[in-house]
This record gives sequence, C-alpha cells and structure tokens, in this order.
Amino acid sequence: MPSHRECANAIRALSMDAVQKANSGHPGAPMGMADIAEVLWRGVLKHNPLNPNWVNRDRFVLSNGHGSMLLYSLLHLSGYDLSINDLKNFRQFQSRTPGHPEFGYTAGVETTTGPLGQGLANAVGMAIAEKILADQFNKPDLPIVDHNTYVFLGDGCLMEGISHEVSSLAGTLKLGKLIAFYDDNGISIDGEVEGWFTDDTPLRFESYGWQVIRNVNGHDAEEIKTALETAKNETTKPTLICCKTIIGFGSPNKQGKESCHGAPLGNEEIAAARAALNWPHEPFDIPHDIYAAWDHKQAGTAAEKEWFTIFIEYKNKFPELAEEFDRRIHHELPENFPAQADQYINEINAKAETIASRKASQNALNAYGPLLPELLGGSADLAGSNLTLWKGCKGIGPNDASGNYLFYGVREFGMSAIMNGIALHGGFIPYGATFLIFMEYARNAVRMSALMKQRVIYVFTHDSIGLGEDGPTHQPVEQLASLRLTPNLDTWRPCDAVESAVAWKFAIAREDGPSALIFSRQNLQHQLRTPEQITNIEKGAYILKDCAGKPDLIFIATGSEIDLAMQAYEELTVQGTKVRVVSMPSTTVFDRQDIAYKESVLPSDVTARVAIEAAHIDFWYKYVGLNGRVIGMSSFGESAPAPALFKEFGFTVENVVAIAKELI
Repeated sequence: MPSHRECANAIRALSMDAVQKANSGHPGAPMGMADIAEVLWRGVLKHNPLNPNWVNRDRFVLSNGHGSMLLYSLLHLSGYDLSINDLKNFRQFQSRTPGHPEFGYTAGVETTTGPLGQGLANAVGMAIAEKILADQFNKPDLPIVDHNTYVFLGDGCLMEGISHEVSSLAGTLKLGKLIAFYDDNGISIDGEVEGWFTDDTPLRFESYGWQVIRNVNGHDAEEIKTALETAKNETTKPTLICCKTIIGFGSPNKQGKESCHGAPLGNEEIAAARAALNWPHEPFDIPHDIYAAWDHKQAGTAAEKEWFTIFIEYKNKFPELAEEFDRRIHHELPENFPAQADQYINEINAKAETIASRKASQNALNAYGPLLPELLGGSADLAGSNLTLWKGCKGIGPNDASGNYLFYGVREFGMSAIMNGIALHGGFIPYGATFLIFMEYARNAVRMSALMKQRVIYVFTHDSIGLGEDGPTHQPVEQLASLRLTPNLDTWRPCDAVESAVAWKFAIAREDGPSALIFSRQNLQHQLRTPEQITNIEKGAYILKDCAGKPDLIFIATGSEIDLAMQAYEELTVQGTKVRVVSMPSTTVFDRQDIAYKESVLPSDVTARVAIEAAHIDFWYKYVGLNGRVIGMSSFGESAPAPALFKEFGFTVENVVAIAKELI
C-alpha cells in the first residue's frame, strides 16, 4: 500500500507536468497543499465520483483557485470523469481543465473560483444552506441533510476584504460544519508576504467566534488527521486549521520562493523535483498501485447507498416532506406557482395602486412567499428601506435555523457571494437586497452569479437621482448600464406594481441565470393595460400606448420615466403627432425575442426615437440609433429634493416634448 507521501506526490507530479505542458499555470500551491488534500480526500471527504451531484456529499471549495491543478488531480485520481488526457489539455480552449476551476465544465467542481476570497464566501453560503435545510427536513435518527463544507484558502484570500465579511458572519451563525484550511506558506506573487501581510490570523478568526487550530505541519499526515478530527468534533463553531506549508514542496531550487507560484518550473527543475520526491515515473504516468490507493468509486457508492437507505425510511415515514425535498433539490417550482402568480398579477392590475416599486416588490413577496418555502431572503442592513421583509419572514440565528431570512449586516459583497454558495448548494432560491449604488461593492459576486448561471435574485432599490437629498454618493447613474451589459444577467426596472410583480415572477421561474430587480424609492403611477399587454411584459418590452397607424415617433422608457413618457404622449397627441410609448423593463429579455416581435414593437422604418431614463445615456443608443435622442444622465447627480433634480436634469414634460419636436 503506497504511503501518504507517495499518494500526495502523485498530485505534485500531475500538477507540475500539466503546468509545464501548458507552459502556463500555478504549480506552487498544488505542490504545497498536496499532503493536506491527500488526507482530506482519501480519508475524510464524503463524496461519490460516480455521482458528483449526490445531494448529501461534502462540499469542497478551492478558494485559492489559481491552484486548480490540485483540484483536477484530486478529481482524476479519485475516479471522477476527468481523464489523463483532460489533464494534458490543461488551460487549452474548450478543455475540461480551464485555468481556474469553472462550475459546469468539470464534474466535481462545486463553484467557480478565481477572484480570491469568493470561494470562502461561497463555502459559507453552502454551510448556511446545509444548516437551514437540515433544520427544515431532518427528523430524529433520520438525518437526510448531514454534510460538511471544506474550503482551502491562501494568504491572498485572507487579504481580500470579503474574507472578513463572510468569516465574521460565519462565526456569528455558528456554522459548525464549515472547516477551512489556511495554506500559510508566507508567499504571494510579489514575494514574502511579511512586507504587506502581518495580521495575527489565528487571533483574528478567534475573534470572529471560530475554533482555530494553530501551527499544524501541512506536510505531516498525522498532524493533519488530528486537526481534522478536532474540527469535526466541534459542532458549534466553524474551524480554521492553520497549516504551515512550503510552496512548491519538492522542487529543490524553487520551493519556498515566489518563482514557483505562477510559472512552470521548467524541465530541468521538474527532473530535479522527480529525484527529490523519489518519483521516477514519466510525465502523466501514475503507477497502478497509486491509482488503486486513490480510487474512491467503491467507497463513494457505498456511502451514497447508506444514505439512500436512510432516505427510503424517511420517505416511508414522511412522504410529503420527502416529495418536497426532492422537488427543491431538483430546482423545481411548485406546480401551482405560475397560475397563482398570474392571478396575483391580474389582481394588482385591477387594484391600480400608485406606490413605490420597492413597496410593490414587498407586496409581491407577500403574495409569492407563502407559495415558495425555498425562498431565502436577506438584506445588507437595509431591510426597512429595501422592503425585503414580508409577513412570513423569520430571521435565522446561531441557535435557530428554522427561518427563511438572513440579516447579512453591512456586507454587500459578502451577501452576494454567500447567495451564490446557497444557490450552488441547492434547495433554495436566494434573494438579497441593497441600494442600487452599493451594487458596486457586490459587483464581482454579481458577475460570478452570471458566469455560473445561478438562480440568484438581486434586489436593488433607490434606483436613480429620484433618491434626492442623499446626493450623488447614493444616486446611481452608470450602474444600470453595467448590469445590463453583463452576460447571462437579466435586469428589470419596472414602471409600476404590475411590472414589479411580473419581474419577480420571471426571476423566480428563471433557471439559467440571475436577475437584478431595480426598484424606486418614490411612488410610481399605475399604468392601464390590456391582458395582452400584461402577457407581453414577460417579453422584456411591449407597446404600452399606441396611435392609429404608423407612429411618427417612439418613446422608449423604463421605471419612473414611463409616466413622463405617457404625459409627453398626451401632449404630443393633442398637437397631432402620432406617438407610441414602449415600456422596456428588461432590455436583455427583449433582446432574446424573435425578430418578428422586436420589429412589431420597434419597427425599423420608424427612426424618430427618444429613450428616457434617469441613468447614463450611452446605453440607449443601441435602441434609438444615431438619429435618435436620449434623455438621461451624463454626469453625477446632486443633493436636493427629487422634483428639483428631475427638473434640473431635464426630466420634465416640457423638455421631452421639445426634444421630440426637434427630432420630428
């Protein structure tokens, strides 16, 4: 039977060989963390290579994602569907071994990691999801949800501010099944980190409420085993295992130096490393006994079979709960949701309320929330302003995970990345809120939601200069364009309560990506619609008001500016101008419609077009063309009451009518 070190050396060899063949990559972290990974994956991690999506598997996250060959080596050696040829194709176009782990490319990769610190945040989200799901479904002696979340992280992850946000919350929530390994090798790209990172990391995490296991030799299998046992025995605190390691371990001339962090070792140094590690095998050649020692297919199948036996008993005793559990982990909505949502939308249309769209959003949550036990809400310390609390909300705390709402505190970035982890874990549809301007703090996590195509719902309120007196630091201008330009992300800016309810329905039902719902602080006028118009809201844009025959001019608007367009429509119509008003709550959804529908809304032979939105003007030229005009923002806002600001920046009926006349 091969030793721990021999099995770990297989990781080192595969990692340095793949990086060398690609002439690109990071061999240092995989070689330094190989001993830790070997102990975890061969002796502790609960997983099944033949079913990477087994619901009760342990989750493993490589937060220091640049060390991706560590993860690919682990997956290949353990028996996942990742061949030696896949490893030889490391970092090549359309390979299953991209430069950083990418969710959806490779079986066994739980999340996309690359931007440092977000893997840790995702892991916190996964641990939160496990804790809540266990509270909702487990019964005495029938723990159908019972698994750990393990995360590897490095100095870079801990330097990033997001690590503070999420680790602080993890300690507060007492996530006892979260276990993190800190690869304390003292090296980053620029060299020895003591010049810029001298934090007392163990003390820092103890202050968060974590169990900290200090000074573990990251190259001693027995010390690592003991630390893991201690970590698993602590059920009321997350654990940080601080492992002292040598980056590039086994490379005689480069280990312990930044030169092995992000560049191939070179053929000569690899030969020297083979000799130092007593690894005489050719590149990508793994002996049969090493493969046999690593193969986890039989053990993984047995573990899943044991769990399934428990689930069968659970299903016999609690058939309705088992059916609900199955529905949720398979990302299926209740059968009656679409019909009940449509009924609510029609009721709202008949009610014809003039309210702020943030209030309309809360009303929609009150309607949809009771239908969706998987809805898991939250806000970054702005619940009273974002209006994300609905009547059935119950907060989740350290000693009671039976609720459906997370108070994230002032942690916009952490909240968003945690929601990604919750969505990836499964069983929930997370939504979280802040002011639209503070999307900037969360921006990269929003991008990662889109990159991974996760059903995460972002609620962004206080959507324009209409915020008023808080001034330009709080008034979003360029944020809508940024969101709309993000691939896979659907952004909705509703103009009233009806469009708000439709936006929520669409976001909840969407399975292939995140949604950003943009809501106003100020009241918005209800718009009259036919049933056909209500149906067409889900197409992203539709004709809200039309004229007889071909229009002379088309107004395109969203949100609070729709009513401005409608008032200008009335004035121009009285003067004999044929005008069409198009409401475009979601540009991306509209762009996905077929050519015939888009032409019916925005006929190409009508070039006189005016877009109106209290956001940056540049985005709208794709719809109005070079001959059109955009009434919007090209500067930051100011601090003043909203009516004064709208007048100052040209959002008045008089200005809209004047520009329309100039255009015609």
